[in-house]
Amino acid sequence: MQRVITNGVSETEAFAQRFAKKLSTPVVVAFFGGLGMGKTAFTRGLAKGLGIDCDVTSPTFALVNEYRGKTCLYHFDMYRVETWDDLYSTGFFDYYHEGAVIACEWSENIENALPENTIRVSFERGENDNQRIITLEGHGEYENFVC
Repeated sequence: MQRVITNGVSETEAFAQRFAKKLSTPVVVAFFGGLGMGKTAFTRGLAKGLGIDCDVTSPTFALVNEYRGKTCLYHFDMYRVETWDDLYSTGFFDYYHEGAVIACEWSENIENALPENTIRVSFERGENDNQRIITLEGHGEYENFVC
């Protein structure tokens, strides 16, 4: 487990960029935390770290945004996913089997469906509105990684 404190969006993105360089595919990076905690900022950093140069936005209404590069990044929003049928309709499992990095917001809603090697990233507000406490918990090959 690793715990990092960031002081603003740019620090969150920079940390995620370093983190992305340690990933091998396929992998799910499952985000836990409330609205406005930095999940999309973290995903922007992941994209940069994977060498993907594009605008990263929240997939709130699309359910999934695809960012293609040497390594593909699929950014899911599971906020409205309530059943297994809902989850299957997103294509989540198909994307996973493509050998990509999946960044998944609102993973609380699909926790029982997450693959074994999922990296859990939890976001909490720190001492002020800009500070975030980010906790990463990996399993398998990611159990003891440090960024």
